[in-house]
Amino acid sequence: MLFLHWYCKTFWCTFDRKGLLHDVTRVLYELELTVKRVKVFTAPDGRVMDLLFVTDTRELLHTKGRQEETKSQLNAMLGESMISFEVELAGPGVTANPQGSAFLPPAITDDMFGLEFNGTHMGGALKSNRVSVTVDNQLSHSHTLVHIVCQDHKGLIFDIMRTLKDYNIQTSYGRFSSKAKENFEVDLFVMQVDGKKIIDHEKQNVLCSRLRMELIRPLRVEVMSRGPDTELLVANPVELSGRGRPLVFYDITLAITSLNIRIFSVEIARHRIGDREWEVYRVLLDEGDVALVPRRLIKECVVKNLMGWE
Repeated sequence: MLFLHWYCKTFWCTFDRKGLLHDVTRVLYELELTVKRVKVFTAPDGRVMDLLFVTDTRELLHTKGRQEETKSQLNAMLGESMISFEVELAGPGVTANPQGSAFLPPAITDDMFGLEFNGTHMGGALKSNRVSVTVDNQLSHSHTLVHIVCQDHKGLIFDIMRTLKDYNIQTSYGRFSSKAKENFEVDLFVMQVDGKKIIDHEKQNVLCSRLRMELIRPLRVEVMSRGPDTELLVANPVELSGRGRPLVFYDITLAITSLNIRIFSVEIARHRIGDREWEVYRVLLDEGDVALVPRRLIKECVVKNLMGWE
């Protein structure tokens, strides 16, 4: 498994503004830096400090040239508002404990994870009968065919492959096609790690049930009260290999920016809930801005952006 070093990036700005965190995230994405954890603090005088833990796809962030490139790109976007910028290798306490210290109250885990499969997807946007997963062992002498019909969404192939990978199912080849405006069909010829077809009916049922569940509800999104404040929570399952879904934070900040809402603070941490590990994004929203936007609209906008729906 490829191991990437974590780096801590800290910078202060003279003022906060709507869309600031998304602009920072966009610059990091263009630089091929992946945000693993982030904390944002807004001071009473309006100054903002961003503390980001990132990994570098190029594995060059330890070099002065790469650090200067990052600083230059951020400075070009922030202008004179950037007060300071620092990059340092994250300590072993951070990388050894990716779950972080953030605590999830029982009310959150009950609401978001109480029912793994409840027949609806994110507020009823997708009904369970619109996802079909079947297996066939008659079409190939050496492979099991997994046939999937579902609504298309951003990350669909990722969700399918992540699930197959977690079950140690190898995919030899496949076919993907859009049969209607909303329906997407997938044919995958797979086998077990021992090179044999999936013959056992119980294994077939478990795999089909898990695929249906993951495609019906690949993410959890809720807008909840956090004391007197409003908090957006987004959670996605982590692969057994330890990798999370890509670009989630980018999509979240893009959705919040489109609603003209400021982000007050953010925490990203991993939590073990039930028998699975989840990457949980807790975004505290500016109460003055939230008062002008219904919570239902915030959730709907974030869901549509994450799923790539119009």
